[in-house]
Amino acid sequence: MSILYTAHASATGGRAGQAVSSDGVLDVTLTVPKELGGDGATGTNPEQLFAAGYSACFLGALKNVAGKEKVKIPEDTRISTKVGIGPRDDGTGFGIEVEITVDIPGLDKAVAEDLVAKAHIVCPYSHAMRTSTEVPVKVA
Repeated sequence: MSILYTAHASATGGRAGQAVSSDGVLDVTLTVPKELGGDGATGTNPEQLFAAGYSACFLGALKNVAGKEKVKIPEDTRISTKVGIGPRDDGTGFGIEVEITVDIPGLDKAVAEDLVAKAHIVCPYSHAMRTSTEVPVKVA
């Protein structure tokens, strides 16, 4: 695969800390949700960041597919992504479940379903989730 762009970000403090991008544009306080034992402090968490990134990426894939098929996607099209976290059934750690809802106002449902199915193939987040992409991990 030929890489066109690489994002860099880091986190300190784990789920209760800070996450920043290398260019400083993203700089967020991380907090633990009450459901995971946190105090409900103001901040975000990895699941919200993943949901936001997946939503944006999926909408980009949808626009790409629609453009190739000469279909106009309305400006108020919304991708809503739910990311749930919980213990894996094998007891070895945690897993996530993801669900995407696509709202394309005014577009015929059959056309929307066709575009969404094709976007799900094009979207790199969807591809990674579907194929369990291996992630190299190294110690600096």
